[in-house]
Amino acid sequence: MRPYLKHAYYIRFPAWNESCLWGIIRLMPEESKEKVGTLKKEEALEEEPRPVVVRREPEKDLLTWTAPARPFKRRDREFYITIIAIAGIVGLVLFLIEGFMPVILIVSLVFLFYVLSTVEPENIEYKITNKGIKVVDKRTDWALMNRFWFSRRFDSELLVVETLGLPGRMELVINSKDKEEIKKALSAYIVEEEAPPSYLDKAANWFAKKLPNN
Repeated sequence: MRPYLKHAYYIRFPAWNESCLWGIIRLMPEESKEKVGTLKKEEALEEEPRPVVVRREPEKDLLTWTAPARPFKRRDREFYITIIAIAGIVGLVLFLIEGFMPVILIVSLVFLFYVLSTVEPENIEYKITNKGIKVVDKRTDWALMNRFWFSRRFDSELLVVETLGLPGRMELVINSKDKEEIKKALSAYIVEEEAPPSYLDKAANWFAKKLPNN
């Protein structure tokens, strides 16, 4: 055997297509050790996972409008007389069955309804951003919304958004001239689909139709 073949070492090259390639190189013992150490360090660096960098996109306003905080309609004297008469009959029946507590609840509801029907709501700012919908700077993220549709109550145009949390819906008063722009902005994030009315919705609609001038 020739002298320069006396010291032969097997060194593993980087894997190609999941196969191992081995070769014999003719090196001196000192140079071979340094080369093996260098290759091992390079393989270790290649196998280390690279950190994932997440870039957060800044919030951008897509659409802004100003409208009343809730639907509003002034009521006449006949309407309030009807409401008080209905509340009195229901309260009397519940008083004979359960006592004072249901009557107190009914009186409170009638008073609340009276306040909402006489005090006009203030105008507030609504925003649609790339992160969600903001009502007076309180944001609801897109991940918490399911679908949207448009409705009407009294003389107000409404945007109704179904949410995953309580109370389950957001009703925003919109301007008729902004309806198409709002629809276009929302369609990029959630689907437009009207939810079927619940039993509570049907009962409320039936009761509202029985009231005068409603």
